Amino acid sequence: MLAGMPRWESDAQGRLERAALELFEKQGFERTSVAQIARTAGLTERSFYRYFPDKREVLFAGNDLEAHLVAQVEAADPGLTPIEALLTALGTADEVFHSREFLLRRVKVIAASPALAERDLIKLADIADALARALERRGVEPGKARFIIDVAIAISRRATSRWLADPDATFSELVAQATAELRVAVASPAPTVR
Repeated sequence: MLAGMPRWESDAQGRLERAALELFEKQGFERTSVAQIARTAGLTERSFYRYFPDKREVLFAGNDLEAHLVAQVEAADPGLTPIEALLTALGTADEVFHSREFLLRRVKVIAASPALAERDLIKLADIADALARALERRGVEPGKARFIIDVAIAISRRATSRWLADPDATFSELVAQATAELRVAVASPAPTVR
């Protein structure tokens, strides 16, 4: 152990996440090394690897959101339809979100890097797979479960972008608003062609 390094690293994971985000913003994801992230956080590279397998995972660490959503779907009232159970779960996602400021910064860093954008899609697919299995455990046929998940992801994307832009709105209100917009869109009669 290096002299002067504390044995207990208070919020080391959070420090590494904040340091990485700062460096990714300043010099780009590709030009940032694990050594720089660790040094900026006041930690060693070994400490970095205790929390993350690689520098990409700093922005995608853990499966808190996935675990939270799956638990919410599994605990949902059995009387709810599959989409209602899923949307109710989605409405509570902000309970495990990072701060709005962190997420706004994270979105920009991910958008600037094809490698991170690809990892973001993989992470979303993993969450979708876990939620589909949760719906299947509620008795939903696999193909229908996937379809419901796809609809819920579209609602979630709309609600998330609005939540990031509007600090006064709650995430659950925005999920409900996006759901209502979808209902109107699919219920609207097709325009008549003359």
